[in-house]
Amino acid sequence: MAEVEPVPVPVPEALNATDSNGTEALNATAKFVATPEGTALAYGSLVFMALLPIFFGALRSVTCSKSKNASDMPETITGRDAARFPIIASCTLFGLYLFFKVFSQEYINLLLSVYFFGLGVLALSHTMRNKPETVFTGTVLNYEFDTKNLVCLLISSVVGVWYLLKKHWIANNLFGLAFALNGVELLHLNNVSTGCILLGGLFVYDVFWVFGTNVMVTVAKSFEAPIKLVFPQDLLERGLEASNFAMLGLGDIVIPGIFIALLLRFDVSLKKNSRTYFYSSFLAYIFGLGLTIFVMHTFKHAQPALLYLVPACIGFPVLVALIKGELTEMFSYESSEEVLPGSPRLTSFPTVSGSPASLASSMDAVSMATGSSSSPRRRRLQPTPHM
Repeated sequence: MAEVEPVPVPVPEALNATDSNGTEALNATAKFVATPEGTALAYGSLVFMALLPIFFGALRSVTCSKSKNASDMPETITGRDAARFPIIASCTLFGLYLFFKVFSQEYINLLLSVYFFGLGVLALSHTMRNKPETVFTGTVLNYEFDTKNLVCLLISSVVGVWYLLKKHWIANNLFGLAFALNGVELLHLNNVSTGCILLGGLFVYDVFWVFGTNVMVTVAKSFEAPIKLVFPQDLLERGLEASNFAMLGLGDIVIPGIFIALLLRFDVSLKKNSRTYFYSSFLAYIFGLGLTIFVMHTFKHAQPALLYLVPACIGFPVLVALIKGELTEMFSYESSEEVLPGSPRLTSFPTVSGSPASLASSMDAVSMATGSSSSPRRRRLQPTPHM
């Protein structure tokens, strides 16, 4: 996960503008100092941009979860995946650190630019169209394009070439927003417990790699890819040519975002025409991100955003569930289960004494009450971990 970080000088110089204690130090080549107005505009814009993929990605995740087409089904993150995620992310991060130490940074970033060009074009094209047209025939993947698909692909390609040639911050943000929105839409936690495991593990991961070592900072300096949102603090003075950036890593958007999307699907499953848990977690994210920026600006030190986002995004909805008496329902909800329209649903769980016989009897009773021996299950796919 990338931390929220202020950059009070142009990007190339800002990467070397931190002293050994982690405090900010102005480089001699610095030319542009952020004004209070520019700083407020930059931070406000970052918060606004972070909310867009979470809000719309969560809404799209509800539609995505109801898809009957196997090719459109999201990838489901299970408890085992969540437990392994911080370990895999740590190995990946340290591997990149060693990679940049051994090989030429120029060639590595060239390969990354080409890779993210293709990935970004596809992600942005998918974001702009409502539903991708795909047809699977045997082992060959064929794509059917209509006029809208071609227009979306053309626009995305233009943005991709712009990013590839200029590395402009607007092109970077367009790709970053597309990555974040697709992540929130297509990565589904199977239940709240899995979400707590994932957020808790990445909470430790983020704090350790930001405060405990310089590995994440080194990789962030070397890694040129649209994996963060940026906004210039000198936009008012220099316009679109501004280069004094504040930034927010996509991991601090997608990871809380998939948890918030899970709570929206839980709201929908309650069928109460209410979005209480979604809005409470959404407001919690705003509070946590705002607190991150406040602490960072006060102490002049880059902050791991998940340090503040995780307690807020978990604590607020759990508190609401306790107040409403729905904590059991929240932790019993399974997002990976697909209930067909018109099918009876189990709204309460029987009390089981603990013996195997009583457990079997209770399960039989539940089966008879619902009118079926099994419920349709959504296919589970193993997700590919992302930083």
